[in-house]
Amino acid sequence: MIVVDTNIIGYLFLSSERSLLAERALNMDSEWAAPLIWRSEMRNVLALYMRKNIIKLEHAQRIMDGALELVKGREYEVASYDVLRLASESTCSAYDCEFIAVANDLEVPLVTSDKKILRDFPKRAVSLSAFCD
Repeated sequence: MIVVDTNIIGYLFLSSERSLLAERALNMDSEWAAPLIWRSEMRNVLALYMRKNIIKLEHAQRIMDGALELVKGREYEVASYDVLRLASESTCSAYDCEFIAVANDLEVPLVTSDKKILRDFPKRAVSLSAFCD
């Protein structure tokens, strides 16, 4: 099992230069976990794509349904204290610290492409490209 942030989930479902790496990561470990906040972040990404006329509502809903199925049973609530403690010890947002908190609780890596997370939490976070190597 690995924890993934919303960007990694997005790479899997929305075509980008990192989509192939996200597919490789899924093939390497198909048990992806995330804090519940990933849902709101993903919906926000999809809303942006709709506003830019990249995808239509029905396509956005299919993507969201697929992403929900991917992490089904592996979505976690996190303790506010843990998130705030991590935020106080780093330059990361509380949103980002939710992903680190889940990875810490599960004692698994957080796969991310976020440079700030990678810099502030090098013992827990691993880049998508490094995970796939």
